[in-house]
Amino acid sequence: MKLKFAIPLENGMLCTHFGHCQKFGIVNVENNSIVGEEYITPPPHVPGLLPKWLSEQGVTHIIAGGIGQKAIELFNERKIKVSIGAHSKKSSELVQDWLNNSLVIGENSCDH
Repeated sequence: MKLKFAIPLENGMLCTHFGHCQKFGIVNVENNSIVGEEYITPPPHVPGLLPKWLSEQGVTHIIAGGIGQKAIELFNERKIKVSIGAHSKKSSELVQDWLNNSLVIGENSCDH
């Protein structure tokens, strides 16, 4: 099974505001193991653009601290699964937690 995770980052750690991150950590998973990680710069923030752009990158899963409800709906339309309320860690650590069923999630830190 191949999965591709996108994690919004700021200074190498999970960014609490999804749409305003500096980079995305893109983590590739095969057979429940991380097989690669890269960092890509997102396009300028325009409402509704990131779901389409990340879908074009082949992303299957998002791990976020905070993300707007409209963005969640747009990701769901593209069959991208979203985990919300994650705590600040590096992208590979968050994905490994997800793979181990130990990802700690809480409240959506986005208030709009």
